Amino acid sequence: MPEEGVPLTPKADLLTTEEILTLARLFVKEGVDKIRLTGGEPLIRPDVVDIVAQLHQLEGLRTIGITTNGINLARLLPQLQKAGLSAINISLDTLVPAKFEFIVRRKGFHKVMEGIYKAIELGYSPVKVNCVVMRGLNEDELLDFVALTEGLPLDVRFIEYMPFDGNRWNFKKLVSYKEMLDTLRQRWPELEKLPEEESSTAKTFKIPGFRGQLSFITSMSEHFCGTCNRLRITADGNLKVCLFGNSEVSLRDHLRAGASEEELLRIVGAAVGRKKRQHAGMFSIAQMKNRPMILIELLLMLQDSPPAIPSISSQDPFQIQGIRHRVSFSNQMGTLWKGGWLLRTPVLAQWRLGSGCPQRHCSSHLDSNANPKCLSSVSQAPATPSGPLPPSDQLTHVDTEGRAAMVDVGRKPDTERVAVASAVVLLGPVAFRLVRENQLKKGDALVVAQLAGVQAAKLTSQLIPLCHHVALSHVHVRLELDSTHHAVGIQASCRARGPTGVEMEALTAAAVAALTVYDMCKGVSRDIVLGEIKLLSKTGGQRGDFQRT
Repeated sequence: MPEEGVPLTPKADLLTTEEILTLARLFVKEGVDKIRLTGGEPLIRPDVVDIVAQLHQLEGLRTIGITTNGINLARLLPQLQKAGLSAINISLDTLVPAKFEFIVRRKGFHKVMEGIYKAIELGYSPVKVNCVVMRGLNEDELLDFVALTEGLPLDVRFIEYMPFDGNRWNFKKLVSYKEMLDTLRQRWPELEKLPEEESSTAKTFKIPGFRGQLSFITSMSEHFCGTCNRLRITADGNLKVCLFGNSEVSLRDHLRAGASEEELLRIVGAAVGRKKRQHAGMFSIAQMKNRPMILIELLLMLQDSPPAIPSISSQDPFQIQGIRHRVSFSNQMGTLWKGGWLLRTPVLAQWRLGSGCPQRHCSSHLDSNANPKCLSSVSQAPATPSGPLPPSDQLTHVDTEGRAAMVDVGRKPDTERVAVASAVVLLGPVAFRLVRENQLKKGDALVVAQLAGVQAAKLTSQLIPLCHHVALSHVHVRLELDSTHHAVGIQASCRARGPTGVEMEALTAAAVAALTVYDMCKGVSRDIVLGEIKLLSKTGGQRGDFQRT
C-alpha cells in the first residue's frame, strides 16, 4: 500500500449491487461456473454478505470465492459461509508482525492469522494463502510459510512479483519460481509436483506427510496465458481480459444506457476476441500504465473455453474477479473466443496533471531515468534559417540498380546529433475544452501522447524500414495548448552521439504524439485535423546544420 493511500472512485461510478448481479447472471447463463470477489478489499463493502447470498441463488454457479486481506474475515466468515461462500484466498506476504505493518501500512497481523484459523475451524480446505515474494523483503520467509502446511490444511501460493502502478517494480526484486523451488528442495528434497488442473494458473507441490500443499503463480517467468480462462470486471464496471492489459471496456456504461443482453454479449465477445496470445513479457509490461493491484475487484473464470486472463480493476473495495466457464460461451462468443488472436499495441497511461490554469503544458525528459513533468510555462525560441541544404546527386536509400537499401554508415565518424520536429493537432472547441480540463474519459491526453512520443522515438528503426537503430541519449516531448486555435502544439527533440542523424526519431515522436492525441479525442469529435508535421532543426553530420523559421 502506498504511504499516501489510494484515491477512491466516486460512489456513483461504482457498480450497484443490482448491476453486479445482472452481470453475474449474464455470465453464469453463458456457462461461467465460478465467481471470485476480490479487491481492494471486498469485506469492507457493507453489502458483501448479501451479494454472496444472491450469487448463491444463481443456477449453474458452482463456486463462490473471495480474496481478502483477512482483517475482517474472522468476524464475517460465519455469515459468509451461511450465505454460500465456498472458497477463500487470504493475502499475507509476511509472518513477521512488524514487517506486516510496513507492507500494509496498518496493524492487523494477528487479525489475519485469526481469520485463517477461523476458516480452518469452519471447514474450508484448503485455505489458500497468497504470498507475493519480493527479494530483500520476504524471500527469507519461504521455509517458514511452507512449514505452516505441515499441520494446517493450507495451500500457500507463492506469487512472482508483478509490475503494477505504484509498486516500484524492479527486475532485481523478482524471485523466480525456479529459484524459490530450488530453495525449498534444499530443505525438502522429497517435494513432489501434483498434477495440474485444466486452466490452472498455479503449479502445485506437496511434501509427503504434510497436511497442506504449496503452489507457485509464475506470471513473470513462465506465463500461462495459453490456458488462462479468467476475466475481470472492475468495481466501476470495466471488463478486462488480461491482468497485464491496460485496455478496458465499460459494461457499466452500456448497462446504464439500456443495452440488451444480446448487445452486452456482443461487447464481451468482441473484447475476448481481442485477447492476445500472451502478455507482453515482464520488461514490457513493467513500462505499461495499468491500474494498481490494490484496486482490483471481480474475477470471472471460464472453465472449458480458451483463455481470458485476469485483470485489474477499480479504485474501490470491491470487484468481481473471475468466472469459470462451465460449458462454453454462446455461439457468438465462443466463435470469437476460439478464433484467431488480434494483436494490439497498448501504450496507455493516466497520470494526473493540474488543470487550474487556462494553459497546460506537458513535458517529458528522457535521459537515464524518464519522468513525466508538467510545466507551468515553456519558452520557445523562434528558429532561424541557416542556408539551403547542400545538393546531392544520388538518392541515399537506393542502390545502383534502383532497389531500396539501407545506407552503410559503418565508416562515418561519430558526432553529436540533435534534431527537433513539431506537429499540430487542431481539436475544435469541444475536444479542446475536455483536454484542457483533463475531462476525457480515456484519461489525460497530454500525458498519454507525451509518453507515446517518447516510446515512438525509441522504436523508430522498427517502424521505418531503412532507418538505422540509434541509441538515443535524450528525448524531450513537449505539448502545449493553444486556446486561440483550439489546438495542441507538439515539439519533440532527440539527441544521440553516432554516425547517423536523429531527424526521423524526432519526426516519428512528434507524429505519433499527434496521432495519440487524435486517438484520445476521436470519441468526442470527428473534426480533428493533424498537420504541420515538420523538421524544425538538426545539428551534426556531414551535410551541416539546418534550422527552419
